Amino acid sequence: MLMRARTRTMISTLLLSAGLMFAAHAHAADEAEAWLPTQSAIRAPAAGIALPQTIANLSLTKSGEASNGGRAVDNYAQYLSEDGAVQATLYVYMPTYADAALAAYMTDKAIMERFGTKTRRTAYASVPVAGQPDRAIRAVYDDAADGALTTAAAFVHAGRWVVKLRVTGPTERRADVVAGLDGMLAALQVDDMAQLHPVAPASFSACPASDAADARLTPAAPGDAATPQDVRIPRDGKDRLCVRGKVVTAEGSFDMLQQAGQANGAIIVPVDDSGTVLAFDPAQDARGYRLSIHMVGQTDLYGTYDKVPSPAQVAAIIDGKDPQTAQAEAVAAYAANGNVTVSRLPRAGH
Repeated sequence: MLMRARTRTMISTLLLSAGLMFAAHAHAADEAEAWLPTQSAIRAPAAGIALPQTIANLSLTKSGEASNGGRAVDNYAQYLSEDGAVQATLYVYMPTYADAALAAYMTDKAIMERFGTKTRRTAYASVPVAGQPDRAIRAVYDDAADGALTTAAAFVHAGRWVVKLRVTGPTERRADVVAGLDGMLAALQVDDMAQLHPVAPASFSACPASDAADARLTPAAPGDAATPQDVRIPRDGKDRLCVRGKVVTAEGSFDMLQQAGQANGAIIVPVDDSGTVLAFDPAQDARGYRLSIHMVGQTDLYGTYDKVPSPAQVAAIIDGKDPQTAQAEAVAAYAANGNVTVSRLPRAGH
C-alpha cells in the first residue's frame, strides 16, 4: 500500500499562543539529530544547510522533525513575525527522488487547489543562491484565500536534499511576506556550494497517444537483487516533460509524466509536494518497467510490469486498492548520511 507523506502546503494557524512558542523552544533541545542550534543560526548538520535565527522581520520559534523521528531526514524550522501575522517555514528534507522542479510544481498545484480560483501566481522563475545563478525556483502567489493572503515559496536542490522555504501572511502584509522569502534565500548557507543543482521551473507538453491497456506485474525472483536504481529521467527542469495521462484517484488527479521525445523512457507520477513519487523505469536486465515508490528517506521496491500500467492501474496503486502491489518486495531506508539499508519483505502467504 502506498505510504502517503504529509503535504507541506496547508497553512497552520497564523496566530500562535505565547505558551505554545515557549514549549517549542523547550522542545527544540530534544531535536539534536535534526538541528544543531548556534548562537545566531539553526543548522541541519547532515545536510550542511543553515539559516540565521532572525531574518528580515522573522524570528525562529520552533524546530524539529516533521516525520521519520530520530532519522534527521525530514526537518523543519518555523519562523514568525513579532505580531505572529507572518509565518515562515524552512524544510530541509531528503526525498529519495529529489527534484526541485517537481517540488515547485506540486506545491504550485496544491496552493492553487487549497486557496481557490482567485489565487494569482505573480512570480515563478529561477533566481540565484549564494551568488550562483539559477540555483532556486522562486514563486509568489497573491489574492489567495479569496484575497486574504499572500504566500510565497522557494525550492533548492542541494546534494541529496531539497530545501523548501514557505512564507505566508495577510494581503496587507505582502511586502513583509516577499521580504521574508527573499531574506531567507539571501541568508541560506550551504556548506558545499558545488552541491547546489541548477534548477528551472518544469515545462510540459502533451505526449503522443499511448497504449492504455492494463499491464501485468511479475514479482522479482527470490534471488534477484533488491536494490534501488536511479530513475533515468532529467530532473530539476533540465528538459521538457510531457503528460502521458491523467490518474484520477479518490484524493484528486495526478499527471503521468515522461521526458518529451522519449517514448520508451521512464514515467513518474508525483503525488504530493513532499517528494512522494511513483516511478516506472525501464528494467535494466529484462523487458518491461520496474515500479518503485519514492518518499522521504525511503523507497519501496516492487516487481516489473510487462508494459507501462494504465492510468486506472496507477490510480489503484495510489489508492491502495491494486492487488498486485498490496506489499512491496523490499524497502530501502536511507539514513541522513546517505547510507542505505535494504530489507526484503516476505511475500504474502509465505
